[in-house]
Amino acid sequence: MNINDIKKLFLKFWRSDNEKISLIRDIVVALLVVLLILTILWSYTGQWFDAPMVAIESGSMMHRDEPFGRLGTIDAGDMVLLVKVNSKDDILTRGYDYNGEMAKGEGGFQSYGDYGDVIIYRKYGNTEEDQIIHRAMCWIEYHKEYETYSVDEWGIDNESYITISELGLNQYKPSHSGFITKGDNPITNDRCDQAGGICSEPIKPEWVTGKARFELPWIGTINLLFNDLISGSLWDSKKEATVYNVPSDSVICLIILIVVLISIPITFDFYDYYRKNKKDNKNEI
Repeated sequence: MNINDIKKLFLKFWRSDNEKISLIRDIVVALLVVLLILTILWSYTGQWFDAPMVAIESGSMMHRDEPFGRLGTIDAGDMVLLVKVNSKDDILTRGYDYNGEMAKGEGGFQSYGDYGDVIIYRKYGNTEEDQIIHRAMCWIEYHKEYETYSVDEWGIDNESYITISELGLNQYKPSHSGFITKGDNPITNDRCDQAGGICSEPIKPEWVTGKARFELPWIGTINLLFNDLISGSLWDSKKEATVYNVPSDSVICLIILIVVLISIPITFDFYDYYRKNKKDNKNEI
């Protein structure tokens, strides 16, 4: 079989009006589109054959006075791309007066309404634990030989313990180097994770599953809803359903988006039907 024969078979398959062949063709096209989208996402994030996106379950990264629709920030019900992290140098900390992105002023890297990278990590590297999405505030360097600590962002150099009031750390003495992390929401996160009981140790780079890049607002609400339905938490008062964390304006925006997406093909079908009827009426005359 030569190239021309293959081309003829393909065109026959593609142009066929047979219902069964049409169904197979639609399935093949749908699978190819999904594969193309996944390939693009995997290529950008570096998360090959892994989940390139995560749905946000809590409001720990919310900001005060967010606009309607909450674009540009991370809220429950959003989905964010998860870019692979290979080392600690791939992560930019928010920092403070001495170092980090905040210290650079307007020239510093900003993401989701504040300075520095937002990272996704597993507590203590435990794959059975739910992932946490918080901002990398600073890096603690532990000098094991001298049992001292340095934090460049706060100007701490070879101290026997760490006290940073802004993060809620008081005479903190971790067992290894790592990132100090904190949620942006000032109501639910008045202290960093390491002082607030979320993860007592600094976050090692190998615990980080990725850093957040770009936002698909509201879409993750569907994912949360199905997860709650499967787990039964939507109907069980003893369990906390994650979909209830989604802000009401995000739900409204999602409903509007779904209505718009559904109305587009319906509008085209109605237009084709109207044009066909109009043509038939002219032929009758």
